[in-house]
Amino acid sequence: MTSFVKALILMISSATLLCFAHSVPQVPCYFIFGDSLMDNGNNNHLVTTAKANYAPYGIDFPDGPTGRFSNGRNIVDVVAQLLGFENFIPPFATARSDEIVQGVNYASGSAGILDETAEHMGGRICMNQQLTNHAITILQLVDLIGNGSSARVRQHLNKCIYTVAMGNNDYINNYFYPEYYQTSTLYTPEQYAEILVKQYSKQLSTLYQYGARKFGIHGAGYIGCTPAMMKRFNTNICVDAVNGAIIQFNTKLVTALGDLESKLSGSKFIFIDPPLGYSSDFNVTDKPCCNISTIIGEGLCAPNEIPCDARENYIFWDEFHPTESASLVDGARTYEALSSFYASEPKGSFPISAV
Repeated sequence: MTSFVKALILMISSATLLCFAHSVPQVPCYFIFGDSLMDNGNNNHLVTTAKANYAPYGIDFPDGPTGRFSNGRNIVDVVAQLLGFENFIPPFATARSDEIVQGVNYASGSAGILDETAEHMGGRICMNQQLTNHAITILQLVDLIGNGSSARVRQHLNKCIYTVAMGNNDYINNYFYPEYYQTSTLYTPEQYAEILVKQYSKQLSTLYQYGARKFGIHGAGYIGCTPAMMKRFNTNICVDAVNGAIIQFNTKLVTALGDLESKLSGSKFIFIDPPLGYSSDFNVTDKPCCNISTIIGEGLCAPNEIPCDARENYIFWDEFHPTESASLVDGARTYEALSSFYASEPKGSFPISAV
């Protein structure tokens, strides 16, 4: 862990959750696409087992259970705080018109690159639908800041940071779930990674066409080391077959991002490596902090049960998702990786027109 990241963690740990900063944000807007690692409430009203809007989720968050799959802040909350936004980036499901100028969070628990991923869990907002939701936001922005002109909105979006984190569920809730999906019998890990990255590249190209230029793309995590996947494979060590498939996906993704950057004029793609390990400050690295439900979706907390006390010592909150403490580390790493996007960006944003 770099000294810069350590300093960021110290700063963000002591910052209030209710008011982040009194200065202008370092970029005018921040848009978020992803899965449950980023979701902050988009799944709350869906018919799905991928929900986190109940206690003990949010036990360390001032608003309680909001739909975040954590005891407190998630990774993008930390990034938004470090970027200097006054409030967390709102979920698309509830974002007001006066909020969307500074960004929207489209992430959805169980979402994947492929439309069919996690269909056994019920409702979810896959990457293609998240793109559709972003198009809806852009139409709203045309009225809010463009005075009817899409060109002015595009100028605004060109300055925004876009972070995207997809691929985890295409393995957790597709390729490595043969009870529901045939992908692991139809494709080798390499072939499947090629299919995912090809589709992902098209989706990122669509974001570019909408006006995105500054992309922070999270690599898929080493999900073979999550308690849920170790339980699924009946082992107490990381599942090499799962992590090996993830490495193939990330390797192909890095190459694809380089190709996109060379083809899409003015674009910049930053690949954000998944963490290989954490500071020794985390004493519990293979067990969840909350009691796991046997009724609700796989690996999620049992409703209304008391979690562990020393949450700062745990990496995993439930069997898939990190604690707030781990997200402080990952969020600071992400912020550092994105530094070229905000270091040279002039401060300020378009005013909201009267509506």
